[in-house]
Amino acid sequence: MVIGGGPPGENLAERTRAAGLRTVVVERELVGGECSYWACMPSKALLRPPAALAAARAVPGARAAVHGGLDVEEVLAHRDAFASGWQDDSQVRWLRSVDVELLRGQGRLAGPRSVVVTTPEGGELRLAARHAVALCTGSRATLPDLPGMAEARPWSSREATSARHVPDRLAVVGGGVVGVEMAAAWRALGAGVTLLARGESLLPRWEPFVGELVAEGLARAGVEVRTGASVSGLRRPDESGPVVVEVSGGNAVIAEEVLFATGRRPGTENLGLETVGLTPGDWLSTDDTLRVEGVPGGWLYGAGDVTHRAMLTHQGKYQARIAAEAIVARASDQRLDDSPWGRHAATADRRAVPQVVFTDPEAASVGLTLEEARQAGLRVRAVDYDLGSVAGAVLHAEGYRGRARAVVDLDREVLVGVTFVGSGVGELLHSATIAVAGEVPIARLWHAVPSFPTMSEVWLRLLETYRG
Repeated sequence: MVIGGGPPGENLAERTRAAGLRTVVVERELVGGECSYWACMPSKALLRPPAALAAARAVPGARAAVHGGLDVEEVLAHRDAFASGWQDDSQVRWLRSVDVELLRGQGRLAGPRSVVVTTPEGGELRLAARHAVALCTGSRATLPDLPGMAEARPWSSREATSARHVPDRLAVVGGGVVGVEMAAAWRALGAGVTLLARGESLLPRWEPFVGELVAEGLARAGVEVRTGASVSGLRRPDESGPVVVEVSGGNAVIAEEVLFATGRRPGTENLGLETVGLTPGDWLSTDDTLRVEGVPGGWLYGAGDVTHRAMLTHQGKYQARIAAEAIVARASDQRLDDSPWGRHAATADRRAVPQVVFTDPEAASVGLTLEEARQAGLRVRAVDYDLGSVAGAVLHAEGYRGRARAVVDLDREVLVGVTFVGSGVGELLHSATIAVAGEVPIARLWHAVPSFPTMSEVWLRLLETYRG
């Protein structure tokens, strides 16, 4: 039994069914989940057209062919197509094609291995799982408790990726990934955007230079970036009028809409966790086989955002694959390999999480930052290089600006983290992910020759800088 039909739930169901276990998915909204309709796909569909336009304008000879700006209606239609018009027919057909059963409704636990499904018609179905129940119910946007929040009717990430019109003025509260991406997207579509970040920098969980370069890029695009700006309240005096965003110690911001991108909460409120000794509304704590801790019998699993391990779609799908392997192994009394990097251990969640921010410039990283590595007790060295001085980057865009950092574990001479900032660096990331996840020795990386002239030549430059 899989409760939640987003990417983790779909992947887990497909893998257990492929191994011969009868599998049922329970979904209360759209099969395909947050990523397909309100997050990854529609947001990147909004961001890709301005990125392509900016790339053309950055190449001599190509910029002369660029006339005018974005076709806003076509961009929004492009977004709608990637969100499948907020219909899940194709996802349902895929589930059926892999022989997974779908039940529409709200699923909740009702004791060990027991699930009750409340159907859209109000009826109830009771089911028993022979081997396992997996909770893949994701996370929800959370809004701070501020005066005037109800009357302001703020956007969450869902409204930001599905809005039907471009606001004249948009205030974005939050300097994390959602905040900077949506500030970039809506500014490119013509909105006047003010980004309010409570901290002193954007993207605070990344290497410090990442937030600096992304802030510069947003400012060049016309976004007003205000750091150290804490929102204290909101007012919408006229129901159809603008929102006044009060900022502690600073000038208020007046905007047609305000987006809060300030965090997520687990989708566990109505899952019946109390029937198995867990607390509703809490994140699920799991071991590396994705089995939920504290539940006798070891039959309950979690995958995706709900585990709070690595809240990214691709990591949720990875967790789902690991969980499915573990469920199948236990169901057939096979020996588990849950050692680090073993078949049944989600080790990458702790050591090699890749992520990309699709702003201009892009930011891409995998593994640990320099500070995280030091906090983990590793003896490390950061190796930095100006990505804009690599021949491939110079060809990619006139005036290319970027930076690369590799974090080297000096005792083992392997990379434990890599970060890139610059146009198009998202496509560099998987090479770094392989190096970090594979713990490839630097002595061997020296023999991985990058093609000239590509941006991948930055790998050679990083190694040369490290060796001196």
